[in-house]
Amino acid sequence: MGLPGGITCVKYLMFIFNLLFWLAGTGVLAVGLWLRFDPKTRNLFEGESSPYVFYTGVYILIAAGALMMVVGFFGCCGAIQESPCLLGLFFFFLLVIFAVEVAAGIWGFSNQSKVVDDITQFYRQTYSNYKENKQDALKETLRLLQERLNCCGPSNTAEDLKILEGTCPKKDGLETLIIKSCPDAIDEVFNSKLHIIGAVGIGIGVIMIFGMVFSMMLCCAIRKTREIV
Repeated sequence: MGLPGGITCVKYLMFIFNLLFWLAGTGVLAVGLWLRFDPKTRNLFEGESSPYVFYTGVYILIAAGALMMVVGFFGCCGAIQESPCLLGLFFFFLLVIFAVEVAAGIWGFSNQSKVVDDITQFYRQTYSNYKENKQDALKETLRLLQERLNCCGPSNTAEDLKILEGTCPKKDGLETLIIKSCPDAIDEVFNSKLHIIGAVGIGIGVIMIFGMVFSMMLCCAIRKTREIV
């Protein structure tokens, strides 16, 4: 016996949801990869003093995005094949992912200042080490960071400009007077990216709630139909 018309509609809505969930997972994975390989942040993953809090969060995003893509794929299979087992597993994993996402979101926003402080400390330590020994590797790290962040030095003073000669972005005329210090630039860049991540997370959370509701509706309808048969 086939599914009632309304439940058949839910079945295809479930399929569409899982397609959207798969796309959402692709979005999370893309954000993680963006933070990992974006020229403004890529160098934070290199070196022994890389900021732990930041790169741990980025790798969690990458793993979560990949997991969401896999769960979305199996959810599509459960809906099309009308499998209560696959739908039940889909609901369970979706619930786990939702709980992890909520916990990660709370952690991320509550530790926002810690992330920025961690990265700022990494920059200051690199600057201090370069000031002492003038290593080429440290100079290149500072050059890349400062060019991508469009900043110069921890305080943008004449002393910074002298010490960091050849590493700061090249400016002409009055532009040399308005360039930001790197701690200010770091705060600006990472605050803007955190808001993007938060918006993506809220959108994904709403989609997951609908997915859990649809999966349970479809699973119960399939079981009732088979009991009648």
